[in-house]
Amino acid sequence: MSSILHAAAVLLLHLLLTTMFCVGIRTIGGGDGLGFGFSEAPDYRNGVECPVSVNKELVSSCDPSLVHVAMTLDSEYLRGSIAAVHSVLRQASCPENIFFHFIAAEFDPASPRVLSKLVRSTFPSLNFKIYIFREDTVINLISSSTRQALEHPLNYARNYLGDILYLCVDRVIYLDSDLVVVDDILKLWKTTLTNSRVIGAPEYCHANFTKYLTDGFWYDPVISRVFQSRKPCYFNTGVMVMDLVRWREGNYRKRIENWMEIQRKRRIYELGSLPPFLLVFAGNVEAVDHRWNQHGLGGDNVRDSCRSLHPGPVSLLHWSGKGKPWVRLDARKPCPLDHLWEPYDLYKSSLVKDQSSSTTSIFLGFSSYLL
Repeated sequence: MSSILHAAAVLLLHLLLTTMFCVGIRTIGGGDGLGFGFSEAPDYRNGVECPVSVNKELVSSCDPSLVHVAMTLDSEYLRGSIAAVHSVLRQASCPENIFFHFIAAEFDPASPRVLSKLVRSTFPSLNFKIYIFREDTVINLISSSTRQALEHPLNYARNYLGDILYLCVDRVIYLDSDLVVVDDILKLWKTTLTNSRVIGAPEYCHANFTKYLTDGFWYDPVISRVFQSRKPCYFNTGVMVMDLVRWREGNYRKRIENWMEIQRKRRIYELGSLPPFLLVFAGNVEAVDHRWNQHGLGGDNVRDSCRSLHPGPVSLLHWSGKGKPWVRLDARKPCPLDHLWEPYDLYKSSLVKDQSSSTTSIFLGFSSYLL
């Protein structure tokens, strides 16, 4: 445990020191009735070793030199999404070669125009496009879950990336909105998907896989046969490398929808958008190093509990679960690891507040692990 806390403390020290020396940050007002704003992020630029874009003046999403990242964007999780984007850019060796594909809900209180304006004002040089996700695409396939937030149609947008993104985008990294990247995302992008695998993600084969599906599934001799020829392992869908060429060719969107249709007729799982992915892919996932998804930091879906880091190095921190770091920080009831998210937060003037007092108070809690 002490080694894990020491690693967290060192990571926190690095984040805080780099934050203290950030320059060129100014506050952007959140107009258009949203009632909040974000600080403009520093202008992160490529190093000399980065690939040169085909068209320097106007970057196209079809440019082969780009790293593609897909995320959802909505008013409820906007603060988390902005922090996630900021973390990707800040740690990237070639930030100008990253293209963000944002999927926005059709009926969100913040319109795509408002979201686009806010993203552009926060990241003036960011390469991005916003797509509108039509909720009626999936609304009739969604069944009730253990937590109402898991029933939001936007949670299922990842199922449709092969249809939403341009055909020239043949590969994408999907990221949830409640995470921060603390390593160069190019390393994740270079993941090789072997043996015609469609997705890559950290696997957790020690987890009790049976709990993600109901007894009604496991006791059915027909549908449970889906795992007869593969050894399923749990994986978290919040961080995935996806081969969209293979996805489209295999019509994996329809395969996922088929399981959702079965779920509507008979209860075979409880946890929203995750189980259909497990049913289609578990046991046939390219295993990515666990460092790329230190998940569960939000606690479980029943109690807003604090979690510690898993053993080993960290490249991505993920607050999956009920608790979100920005909510707990605002309530002044943060978990210790929430402070690792805080340096990426651009909400209002959070990056230009008095650094000395907040930094000192945080260091006091970790001081014994920095020795």
